[in-house]
Order: sequence, then C-alpha cells, then structure tokens
Amino acid sequence: MGEFDDRWSNIHQDLLNEITKGFYSYDNYIRLPLICKQWNLKLPKIPDGNKVPWLVLSMGSAATESFEEEAHALEEEVRAPEDEGIFDTRSLEEKGIYHLMLPNMQDNRMCGSCHGWLIIVMVYEGTIRMLNPFTKVHLDLPPVSTLPNIININGDECTMYCGDKIITRNTIFMHEIQILKAIINSAPNNDDDSNFIAVVIYGSLLELAFYMPNENRWIRFPTKDLDDVHDVIFFEEKIFAVDGNGQLYEFDTRTKSGPVGGKHEATPPPSNGMYNCYYLIGGDNGSLLMLVRGAKDRYCMKNYKWLGETVKFDIYELKKNEKTWSRIDSLGNYILLIGLNSSVQILPSNSLNCKGNQIYLREVCFEDTTPSYEIVIFDLEDGSFQTFLTELIELAIFTDASF
Repeated sequence: MGEFDDRWSNIHQDLLNEITKGFYSYDNYIRLPLICKQWNLKLPKIPDGNKVPWLVLSMGSAATESFEEEAHALEEEVRAPEDEGIFDTRSLEEKGIYHLMLPNMQDNRMCGSCHGWLIIVMVYEGTIRMLNPFTKVHLDLPPVSTLPNIININGDECTMYCGDKIITRNTIFMHEIQILKAIINSAPNNDDDSNFIAVVIYGSLLELAFYMPNENRWIRFPTKDLDDVHDVIFFEEKIFAVDGNGQLYEFDTRTKSGPVGGKHEATPPPSNGMYNCYYLIGGDNGSLLMLVRGAKDRYCMKNYKWLGETVKFDIYELKKNEKTWSRIDSLGNYILLIGLNSSVQILPSNSLNCKGNQIYLREVCFEDTTPSYEIVIFDLEDGSFQTFLTELIELAIFTDASF
C-alpha cells in the first residue's frame, strides 16, 4: 500500500494537470490538494484548466431572486444580510449558487474581469483593486487620482480635464464614473507579482490609458484622437480597441516603453443605420471578431451613452494578416458571451446548458428612459431573440475565470 501511495504522491506534473481538467466546479477541485502533501504543493489555488463563465450578482436583487427560485429544488440557502457584502457567483454549467463573502464589493463598482480576477473601483477611496474572489488575494493598481485627465483632488472636489475644458465634480461621483472597463494581459503568478500590463477605458471622452510594471500612475495612449472607445481587449500579445465608428486600433505590447501602434488598416464595417455598440472578441482560430449591437434609441446616464433595447446583431471577422472585415452568419459550434466588462468565445460542453451558434448578452439598456439590465439570447440559426429585462443592479459580469 505504501508503494501505491508513493506513486500517487510523486505523479508527474503534466499528468496532474490533466487530472485537474476533469473538474468543472471549484468546490470539487479544492478537495484535490487534500489527497497528499505533494499535491497540495503542486496544485495552484486557482486552476488553469477549464474556463467556465460565471455570472456575478449582488444579493437581494430581482435577478438573484429569480435564479434562486429556479435552484430551490437543488439546494436550501441561508440568506445573509446585504450589508455584509455578499455576492452570488453562479456557474452556468451547474446552475449552482455559491455565496462568497466579498466585503470589498460592497458599495463599490466592478469594472473588469480577467484571468479569474475581478477589477473593482473603491468609490470612497478611489483605489483600483484586483481581487481573486476565491483566494481573497488582492493587488492594487494605481488609483483613479493618477489617471491622465485628473488635475487635483481636494477633499470632496475633484478637478479634471473634460476635453479642452476644466471641470470640477464631486470626488465620490468621479470615482464611480471614471473607469468604464479595465483589463489585464495575464494573471499574477503570486501575491506580490505585478509583472503584467493593465489597460483602462476612462473619462467622459472614453480614452485609453495603460499601466506598466513598477509604474505608479496611468499613462495615456500615445495615439492622437483616440476617444469614444467602446471596447478594448488583449489578444495574441497585442491590444485591440474599437471606437464608436467601428474603427479598429492595434497596439504592440512587446515594447519596454509601452504599447505602440495606431489605426488598423481595416476599414470599419458598413453602417446599419442604428445606434451601435461595438464589442471585440479574440477567436480560437486566431481571427478577431467584432460584434455590432444595434438599437433604435440612445440615452445618457452618468456621463455615458447607453443604448435602448437591442433589436439587431451583426458579426464580423477579421482573419489574421487580412485587412478587410467579413460578415459572418454563423458561429458554428461556438457561443459568444458578451458581458458588461468581459466577452468570451467558448464551446458549449455537456456541462453547459446551452447550444452552439448563439449569443448571450448582458448589458445596461434603457426602456422609456428607465435604466435596466438587458439579457438577450440570440440564436443565429433561426434568428430568434429572447429578451429579459431586470432591475438595474450595479455589479454584474460574465467572467472568463477558471471555474
């Protein structure tokens, strides 16, 4: 028996990694390190295997309650007070509900989700914090006060540039609205690792700024006239961004001084005559996808422009080394998950209760000037729309975290 146990404890790392890929839920995975001391040392706290999307919702919202009704037959839950900062993380693959104590989320704003980390703006302090929701490890990026458009913060007043104007706003309000989206190019390897690049869409003009290791501030992208940015992603060691006209921008990240690049040679896709929002997704085949979400109306809230209810989707593909967007009518077996601050392309598996060739979108929209969250399921095969509107809660994402 001792020899058998020794063979398991000294298993090769590659084989151990293959074993972890068979676990689709985090609560099952965390039992693996308990098998023996060697496995506990070899296995990461967060696996780098299956990438399963999660939906994060605040407790007490109508959306949360509807999910709980569906899952009531599966489990009994003890609801904790809202003021303890508890959030639901829901794995789409199991329809499971996991209650995590995340005090950092209470009254703050989520603006990013990358590589299993949540990126949060602490609205009272202006801290931009990266949080691993499972290990509770957090790392702080340079604060909001170091963004290129901020001139000075004096107590409750913040002075900043807004285009060519200088304006003054309430500091907490400014903290809340400054960051539209934040991304990182890789996950920190340990608690103290900051060897990654971060990019944010910031300010009322929706400009781009980046953070490099050992910097203590955000640096504006060098490209002139780059504003009204709708989306930005890291893809194949590059940064891709798209503006409100559908113009693509490309930047190389392999330079020591920061991203270098500008407008991509590809011309924007043709107009569909609607108000549009543009999203970028890196394809598994090396192609870049652009999703164009169309609406008949547009409204403003907290300095941002938001669309009305979604009425149309168009998908375009830019193949590697090509200069022309091609419209595509099918995703094949893939599905697109389009979230408030993270969008991914995945293959549905036996553990996911969905089929291929569909788009799942969750975004802020307006109906009769009332803000709400819109959940849309669009089937490209038959062109059918399923639309659900829920109350507007501040924190909700699709994330590409493992498990």
